[in-house]
Amino acid sequence: MRAVVQRVSRAMLTVDGRDVASFDAPGGLVVLAGLEERDTADDRRWMAEKISNLRVFADEQGRMNLSVLDVGGSVLMVPNFTVAGDATRGRRPSFDNAMQPPRAAEEFALLVAAVRTHCPRVCEGVFGAHMHVELVNDGPVTIVLHSPGTVVAP
Repeated sequence: MRAVVQRVSRAMLTVDGRDVASFDAPGGLVVLAGLEERDTADDRRWMAEKISNLRVFADEQGRMNLSVLDVGGSVLMVPNFTVAGDATRGRRPSFDNAMQPPRAAEEFALLVAAVRTHCPRVCEGVFGAHMHVELVNDGPVTIVLHSPGTVVAP
């Protein structure tokens, strides 16, 4: 499982012109989640824990020492199979490792539920939909996470 995590001051997700999910102050995280065929329940638990407790928000000294939980922020979970893409060869990314629907839809729902066990303010995108995500990066701070079971190309 892979995720691109961005610290943001606000975010909004729309599908077909309608607002599906949004948040603003005090900010939070936008998570682009890429599920892979080899992902397990352990990967899901690890990722939910990591997203919830990742210390990417500044404390009083300006050090990244606080989590989204500590600052009372929100998490926008966005299903994004392209995050599981591999562009190490050629010019077109391969998505052979990406989890196939409908299993991916079920696993994404389980990942969102796992994040919700830690974070009270979680919203989500629509699996399989063409989404527009608007966000204001804060920093910018962007972290790429790979669960322990993820095979990362050399």
